[in-house]
Amino acid sequence: MPSDLAPAPTRQLRRARVAVAACFFLNAVFFANLVPRLPLIKEELGLSNSSLGAALAAMPLGALLAALSSAALIRRFGSARVASSGLVLLGLSLWTVALAPNWFAFAAAMLVAGGLDAVIDVAQNAHGLRVQRLYRRSILNGFHGLWSIGAVSGGLLGSAAAGLGVPLVVHLGASAVVFGAVAVLASRALLPGGDDDDRAAVDAPAVGEFVAAAQRRDGRRTAVLALAALGVLGTCGAFVEDAGASWSALYLRTELAAGAATAGLGFVALQGAMTVGRLTGDRVVDRFGQRRVVQAGGVLIAVGMGLALAVPSVASTLAGFALAGLGVATLIPAVYSAADDLPGLRRGTGLAVINWLLRIGFLLSPPLIGVLADATSLRVALLTVVAAGLGALLLGGCSARGRPARRRRLSRRSPARPTGSSRSRTAGPR
Repeated sequence: MPSDLAPAPTRQLRRARVAVAACFFLNAVFFANLVPRLPLIKEELGLSNSSLGAALAAMPLGALLAALSSAALIRRFGSARVASSGLVLLGLSLWTVALAPNWFAFAAAMLVAGGLDAVIDVAQNAHGLRVQRLYRRSILNGFHGLWSIGAVSGGLLGSAAAGLGVPLVVHLGASAVVFGAVAVLASRALLPGGDDDDRAAVDAPAVGEFVAAAQRRDGRRTAVLALAALGVLGTCGAFVEDAGASWSALYLRTELAAGAATAGLGFVALQGAMTVGRLTGDRVVDRFGQRRVVQAGGVLIAVGMGLALAVPSVASTLAGFALAGLGVATLIPAVYSAADDLPGLRRGTGLAVINWLLRIGFLLSPPLIGVLADATSLRVALLTVVAAGLGALLLGGCSARGRPARRRRLSRRSPARPTGSSRSRTAGPR
């Protein structure tokens, strides 16, 4: 079979794609569903703003503590089981928030939820990349787009429950049961077998034992350097996303004297554009290649936010955040994809390390911008977003090799013959 031909996805593969999309959606729904109920939790536990913030900080702390364990769990149990089982446990851990009698129990529940979220994040991306390899075209951005839709859906669901006065224990308990059942159903459609079962054996000349060992050592050294570069690239994406979530409303309100309702539109502009970019990004990546898309995204981020800060107005700022959201849309999926394909690492290690580094980036971004804003102004501090765009432009080459070869789909009746190409890394759908 010529190398530019790819078999059409089987029914099993299409079902697996839907199941992975469900995992991404559920992962976002669970915590977003809790966010509108935080004022009630604060009131019932008699917490101050600082104590509530400290309890919520237990979630990223739990994620940092657990993220690196995800690779070992995936190798032991498989990404499908880890993702689906983790989602069930995540729902139960968030339900215990409603039962928490004091700050310590609340913080402990958030710590556990954060750890589970990190493990699920790695596992669902690992399985999504496995499905993507069998599809032989980009589909990972769509999964991340479904995560964004899940976050909005969960927020709306939690707001509705709060508005109707549904007791917290009933609300979170029903969510755990209903969404947990969906996760169990999704697990039945995920790909069976180990995470390496879909990888084609690459023909390679026979080498001696010592030569093979040296090649493995060189591969590990190269992988460590590549992970460092990808970590910096992912951190650029974290700074852009956090700027919209943490600082856009404050910037519009204090620097541009926007009204309270208008101030919230900066976050909406970034998140809305990012969701659109993720839902449409796979076609763009297939057309132009991951490297070019990431680098073009870096240009959009730098130019959009640069113009917004250079010409300060509400309209230009909203446009700048929208361009930044569109530019960053495919960046983190690209980093995950590149990390998972690094040679010289055990399965799942690249994803686990990148996930850990990304969470450090999200943890460091708010205080760093805050310190810069206090020392200068928030307008000057947001130049870090422009710098992040330039970083994506410079480091975009780490994300992929460039534009992929065009592929034509084959009927499943067409015979498949091995290509013999040393570049082939995936097997066709089984």
